[in-house]
Amino acid sequence: MRTFSKSSKLNNVCYDIRGPVLDEADRMEAQGVKIVKLNIGNPAPFSFNAPDNIISAMTDNLRNAQGYSTSKGIAAAREAIINYHRGKGLSIESINDIYTGNGVSELIVMVMQGLLDNGDEVLVPSPDYPLWTAAITLAGGNAVHYVCDEQAEWYPDIADMEKKVTPKTKAVVIINPNNPTGAVYPKEVLEDIVKLARKHELIIFADEIYDRLLMDGVEHTSIASLAPDLFCVTFNGLSKSHMAAGFRAGWMVLSGDKSRAKGYIEGLNMLSSMRLCSNVQAQYIIPEALKGSGAPEKELLPGGRIYEQRECICSMLNDIDGISAVKPKAAFYIFPKIDAKRFNITNDEQFVLDFLKEKKILLVHGGGFHWENPDHFRIVYLPERKDLEFAMGELRNFLKDYRQN
Repeated sequence: MRTFSKSSKLNNVCYDIRGPVLDEADRMEAQGVKIVKLNIGNPAPFSFNAPDNIISAMTDNLRNAQGYSTSKGIAAAREAIINYHRGKGLSIESINDIYTGNGVSELIVMVMQGLLDNGDEVLVPSPDYPLWTAAITLAGGNAVHYVCDEQAEWYPDIADMEKKVTPKTKAVVIINPNNPTGAVYPKEVLEDIVKLARKHELIIFADEIYDRLLMDGVEHTSIASLAPDLFCVTFNGLSKSHMAAGFRAGWMVLSGDKSRAKGYIEGLNMLSSMRLCSNVQAQYIIPEALKGSGAPEKELLPGGRIYEQRECICSMLNDIDGISAVKPKAAFYIFPKIDAKRFNITNDEQFVLDFLKEKKILLVHGGGFHWENPDHFRIVYLPERKDLEFAMGELRNFLKDYRQN
């Protein structure tokens, strides 16, 4: 009988946020165990719903959506996208610079497939959203991780970025607002990144899907608005801001100087044509969605669920001996630090697995986000406050006696 083995490319791809710990949680659930899930960034399971006008925009256009669109998307969606990003200061020539996708994830894979030759390097934050590293690796490139500084509100360490640029470096990835830390980078930090990209002639890939999920009066600056002379690719979508993760409505925008990227853009056009188009029914919700700031605006203000759940999780984490956490300014993620020496933690994946088995609560270990030291984990604070309070009480009790062997 003929057998097949995994591609050698895949052997080097790591995607641990959906790895052994999640497999164990699935096994436990199959046996009837109820798991408190603090790992899911999809708002729908936690009773956050897309607003009625978004649902109507889709259902009213279902008949219009039964055929293909162009590979880049319907004109109405792309017009709405270009207007949105021009409003944020991006230098965009035309709607031909807009590509819709089945979520941003598809587009991240596409841009790396089109850009990288074997051995090319891309600067990626640590901690990162691991799809970026996986997509780079799968395309034959090497993800080189620059440090984000926890002591400086999780902002990128510019000196570390500079140190890691080599002749093989083609691009730099910025995730702002950030997953998993919830950081929002100030304009001054972004200007420093632009200077570095300009000096080394790097493409800027800006993942900005959380730009409408801001708290505490923080403002978001799109890095491409600061770099009209550089080639930038900006990613955004509706999965989080409009609580429509399952609709897979994402896009990317090319801006700035495209003169030295003509061959790359031709490759992107070919790759987008190969999948025909993104799902058309979701494209029809984009114009309606971009008329406003997003579904959960009231939830991000004092008294709103997301705001109050952030306050709750921050307070309870920092009240646990051996745990500290920087307060996030956006999205719904927090990346706490655990005193690894105190609890003798040498394997952070084992830590979250032990916690899952004993307390039936699911976290994600920091190593899943390419954080080198075994001293962090991520919490998604979308669950209701009572569930967060329960989970943090269980974490406090668990750590009283926990020592890793």
